[in-house]
Amino acid sequence: MSPSVWLVLPTYNEAENIEPIIAAATLQLEAAAASDWRILVVDDGSPDGTGQIADRLAAANPRIQVCHRLKKEGLGRAYVAGFQIALTGGAERVIQMDADFSHDPADIPKLLAAAETADVVIGSRYTAGGAVRDWGTTRRVLSRGGCLYASTVLGIQVSDLTGGFKCLRKRALEMIDLESVKAQGYVFQIEVTYRAILQGLRVVEVPITFRDRRAGTSKMSSKIALEAMTAVVKLRSRAESEARELNRSS
Repeated sequence: MSPSVWLVLPTYNEAENIEPIIAAATLQLEAAAASDWRILVVDDGSPDGTGQIADRLAAANPRIQVCHRLKKEGLGRAYVAGFQIALTGGAERVIQMDADFSHDPADIPKLLAAAETADVVIGSRYTAGGAVRDWGTTRRVLSRGGCLYASTVLGIQVSDLTGGFKCLRKRALEMIDLESVKAQGYVFQIEVTYRAILQGLRVVEVPITFRDRRAGTSKMSSKIALEAMTAVVKLRSRAESEARELNRSS
């Protein structure tokens, strides 16, 4: 029988983190989903050997699977590839999280439980009870300000629109039309949630504590944050254009 709970871990140069994060996630998945789970590592051709470490772990545990992509093509493309594999593999609930311990695997059961009644569950830093640890003032302002900006531009009430710790039900992944998701990088998180809301799906936030990565180098920068601001405006414009086209054809 195909596993119904999948955890998708996109990786690029996470050799120091991949083995311990899989070990920690495995404990939580066993507790929350018994044997009904699979971990899918989506590696974008990491030159530091992340993919080879994941292969070794997969060889030792049939519940671990690895998707090797030839090159780094962006977080969005990695997640879309992973989600499609999970759906083909029989997934009913798909968790996405970072592989660097900024998301605590101990929160996996909480997200899965919330997904019993919600279509999209966001592990939220900015809802009541959520928190951010280890960040300096500049990064806190960029992150919090980016979420407020995006929610204002898009006209939706979600506290942590850029949050990357989510659990999505099968029907949500099908209804948001993964093939047509355009965003790369961190805007992918915004677009997925925005599309879910436009489809009338139930989106909920559960509080988490976000911490800086345990090892390795962050991929976030002020340049990426500025590019995201422009992308959010384009996202709103595209959604409005698609709505107008739909009204004309109906």
